[in-house]
Amino acid sequence: MQKMTRLTDEKLVSAYANGDNKAFDTLLKRHQTRVFTYILNIVKNKDVADDIFQETFVKAIMTIKQGRYYDAGKFSAWITRIAHNLIIDYFRQEKSENTVSVDNDDTDVLNRRDLSEENIEDVLVTGQINTDVRRIMESLPDSQREVLEMRFYRNMSFKEIAEVTGVSINTALGRMRYAVLNMRRIASEKNIVLTR
Repeated sequence: MQKMTRLTDEKLVSAYANGDNKAFDTLLKRHQTRVFTYILNIVKNKDVADDIFQETFVKAIMTIKQGRYYDAGKFSAWITRIAHNLIIDYFRQEKSENTVSVDNDDTDVLNRRDLSEENIEDVLVTGQINTDVRRIMESLPDSQREVLEMRFYRNMSFKEIAEVTGVSINTALGRMRYAVLNMRRIASEKNIVLTR
């Protein structure tokens, strides 16, 4: 089991797909707290969160076992997306059954930005922000731009970035820090707003 914990998520998925059930146990232990917390923060009900959490991992098991999991990014993002979709399904079902009260100010589930589809304005604003970010990144020193691209566009860990660029993790972290500071400075100087 000690050896399993050192494997990447993708290697664990591959091992599980090839019949090693302990690989999935390791994945579950690695991600259960974060996924459950994510679900609970949205549904605000522990019993419902438990059900959605279990359904999330059952869906993951079925997808992997059926050979439909494709390494299109990070496992953590993929499993969170499954949970997110199941949460949306839960709220849709509750809404159709009229069992969700919208009188409670604490949970306005019918007007939550994090659960809604993007409208055309959101798409345009996001597109403009992405264009501005890319433009600002182009003016950064190569070493800083390289770290940003690896971290945000390729979802690489700082350990992976350090290995690829041949520097220490601290140096990679430092370059990221300076890149973010420089981007903020450039955005401020050019009056560019990088948030919605």
